[in-house]
Amino acid sequence: MTSAAPVQGRLDPLSLGAIVVTLVFWASAFTGIRIGLEHFSPGHLALYRFLVASVTLLLVMAVTRLPVPAPRDLWQIGVLSVAGISLYHVLLNMGERSVPAGTASLIIAAGPVITALLAARFLGESLNPLGWLGTAVSLGGVALIVLGQGQGLGFSAGALLVLGAAFFTSLYFVFQKGVLARVGSLRFTVWSLILGTVPLLVFLPGFGTELRAAPLPAHLAVLYLGVFPSALAYLTWTFAISRVGAGVTSSFLYVSPVFALLMAWALLGEVPGAVTLLGGVIALAGVLLVNTRGRPQ
Repeated sequence: MTSAAPVQGRLDPLSLGAIVVTLVFWASAFTGIRIGLEHFSPGHLALYRFLVASVTLLLVMAVTRLPVPAPRDLWQIGVLSVAGISLYHVLLNMGERSVPAGTASLIIAAGPVITALLAARFLGESLNPLGWLGTAVSLGGVALIVLGQGQGLGFSAGALLVLGAAFFTSLYFVFQKGVLARVGSLRFTVWSLILGTVPLLVFLPGFGTELRAAPLPAHLAVLYLGVFPSALAYLTWTFAISRVGAGVTSSFLYVSPVFALLMAWALLGEVPGAVTLLGGVIALAGVLLVNTRGRPQ
């Protein structure tokens, strides 16, 4: 992924393709997480997933002979990764043990709003009034998707954990811009996932016992999570951020529930209701508004 970068904030076909690949894999992760949590604790699931991702990316590093970033850059990547990898995934796993999937998806959908606010405050990636309107429209569409699933929206301790996850991943996306420009998307992603795995080693006690007790489908689910929604999807997502900015890229997270519904429909026979489909259309319309008319010309 070495194509010249376009103007920040303007989508091009390569960046859009990277975003779509990411969203498809991240949407598919919900099934893997659901299976994994049946046999692993939230901490052990996160550790297992990112050990797999780290091994995958170490192989990438060996093949491409990626140099180690400068100590200053390595330190910044490590701090960001504690937030965006370690804390995000542990909090999300913990929250999803008690929060309905629809409610969790709505809370995570607040992530682009948090990202847009942080990017506007610290990076100057401003939205015009139509951009903020598109953000509100997309959030409303995701709310309709949740209502279409017949799930409640009450906030619990688990919901607050998921909200915390959304906050930490927003920090990760926004503040990686400077170091990402210096080290490149490939080096950043490889070292970010590896360094983000290190704090998860705190969950090593009892990990071996769960590994031995888990059935093969659980292992296959976590292996899938580690290779595709983690190693590959973070590579394509970081690549897109490096080209078009955190604000534009993160606005597409509203589309993730739509992909998840389509996958459940195709693979599990779960037919969405009319309200859910309407919410998907509205969410897509909001993303389109943000990315076509939502930024100062």
